[in-house]
Amino acid sequence: MFVLFEEAGKFLGGRVMSEAESSAQVELDTGKRVKVKAANIVLRFDQTAPARLLEDARALAATIELDLAWEFAPEGEFAFAELASDYFNANPTTVQQAAALLALYEAPHYFRRAGKGRFKKAPAEILQQALAAIEKKKAIQAQIDEWAAELAAGRCPAPVREQLYRILFKPDKNAPEYKAVVDAARATHRAPLALLEAAGAIDSPYEFHWKRFLFENFPKGTGFASLQAPAIADELPLASVRAFSIDDSHTTEIDDALSVQGLGSGSVTLGIHIAAPGLALTPDSPLDQVARSRLSTVYMPGHKITMLPDEVVNAYTLEEGRDCPAVSLYVRFDEASLELQGSETRLERVPIVSNLRHDKLDAFISRDWLESAEAAPPQPVPEPAASLRPELSFLWRLAQHLKAQREVARGKPENFNRPDYTFRLEGNDGEPDGSEKVRISTRQRGAPLDLIVSEAMILANSTWGSWLGDLGVPALYRSQASLAPGIKVRMGTKSLPHAGLGVKSYAWSTSPLRRYTDLVNQWQIIAAARHGKTAALAAHFKPKDAALFSILSAFDAAYSTYNGYQAAMERFWTLRYLAQEGITEIEATIIKDMPNGALARAETLPLVFGLTGTQGLARGARVRARLESVDEISLDVHAAVLERLDAPEAGSDAEDDEEEVVAGPLAIAVDVDEQGDGPADTAAPATPS
Repeated sequence: MFVLFEEAGKFLGGRVMSEAESSAQVELDTGKRVKVKAANIVLRFDQTAPARLLEDARALAATIELDLAWEFAPEGEFAFAELASDYFNANPTTVQQAAALLALYEAPHYFRRAGKGRFKKAPAEILQQALAAIEKKKAIQAQIDEWAAELAAGRCPAPVREQLYRILFKPDKNAPEYKAVVDAARATHRAPLALLEAAGAIDSPYEFHWKRFLFENFPKGTGFASLQAPAIADELPLASVRAFSIDDSHTTEIDDALSVQGLGSGSVTLGIHIAAPGLALTPDSPLDQVARSRLSTVYMPGHKITMLPDEVVNAYTLEEGRDCPAVSLYVRFDEASLELQGSETRLERVPIVSNLRHDKLDAFISRDWLESAEAAPPQPVPEPAASLRPELSFLWRLAQHLKAQREVARGKPENFNRPDYTFRLEGNDGEPDGSEKVRISTRQRGAPLDLIVSEAMILANSTWGSWLGDLGVPALYRSQASLAPGIKVRMGTKSLPHAGLGVKSYAWSTSPLRRYTDLVNQWQIIAAARHGKTAALAAHFKPKDAALFSILSAFDAAYSTYNGYQAAMERFWTLRYLAQEGITEIEATIIKDMPNGALARAETLPLVFGLTGTQGLARGARVRARLESVDEISLDVHAAVLERLDAPEAGSDAEDDEEEVVAGPLAIAVDVDEQGDGPADTAAPATPS
């Protein structure tokens, strides 16, 4: 005796070895014996072997016309044998009965299961809906197959092109466009990105990076709604200073300016004047919501996306020739010893006499010119910088003093060995399109004007951070517990030491037109300036304020993303520079061992790349490398060692390299193996403002 039974949604057959009232011992064709409940046995037979029966039944079931079977099926609940009698003949064979069972079981849109071996017709309206859905699914699959074939042939269908960035980075894995890419990638054994590039889906590498960034971070575009800059209601006193800013020529958001009073009197006052949008903008206002949604200005070579609309920036920027509202920190020093004597914060209007541009002055303003009244540069220093020589000379001396103090607290000198790189794009006055000629120039870290600004901003951020902490006013702080490997800069709402900068507290406060954290901290500083010891009660953000933690978390994520994009675009333009200048060989220093080679840093360009042929070479070794592959879309660069130039020096830069590396393949979200359908603070930031 043989039986056909159901187990875990499958039909199996075997020989009955023994049988009780509620179960049977059945031997399968494999020789395995299983215990089968009597209720699961749907058919008994004694002539055909189970394997042959199932084979014949499946073949016959495929020929059953389901529309006809549904038409002839009894109303109400019925057994599969009844349908076999109606469909085949009054005395159906065992194979016919088994075929009816399989056909009913595998057509749930026609027949609903009502028990073991029993079924019920689906209502006509439900059946029509199910059949329509099946036809739609077939049509979609046919479309997927067509698109996949086009992609494999090197053509990109328009719907796939339109969904390019969603497919690669935020895919709906049930979408036909996504499935077509996956199917084509599997069929051609190509990576999805390479497949789409070969099919012409990517118009240009620059556009790819730009549109990807907009898709992920600015899906509604980068424009602003029409918003007016509110006026500052306070009657602010006019400061009796001559303030000047030091920025790059392309800077429009001039957040900070400096002034010096009391030279020659024995006590000198340094004024650090910060643009004061916080005196006009209020938390939760429409402009605040815009700033909070963006959180920071996004920088990239040749372009930027500002945090605030241009007309709002222009209302509060520290433009020369204007008396600008400012939050000013005045710090007094002994003129001879530079000993700190005290500090004071004021809300006022500050006369801005000049906007100095360091890229136009670096060639003139040298250490010698700042340190010696007799020193003269090869060419006269342009006005108005020449007239500010006494102030700049004092600021240079003070900056070196402040830096030395921080290095003592820090425990080791700051590393100024590598230059900063500046990118200039030529050939397009508007938004770049990738066709521009790129110029890459260097500025040595710690250049006099840079150090003057950076030390003044560190002084302001640390002084205000400590002041707010002493008053119990919460703010958004940057801290670093130690300089031990792996200890990174963190953001928090408590005043804690920043080991990397060598200060006991550090709260970004000097760029309120460019960073939302600085605007938030400015509101808190304004409250402290107005209310003193009771500022914690008057400040907008109170201790343990949930909104403050929300801002911190959102800013940390956005700022990391924006910095990552800036680094990626600087890398893109560096790769474009290699092609533009026909560079095929490059001198570099090995900075990190890798499983199949090493990472190396180019000596004259801002470029880190993979290097092979490094056997026997230690970190810090200098080599000449041949560029073997450069991919402007994945931003990958691979090279091989041509020759060794020299061994690493003791204490070389590579031995203490904490800089993050922008390298490696582009991360995409397409998974062709799936189954089924379903920059941190540094010790000496170039521009810490």
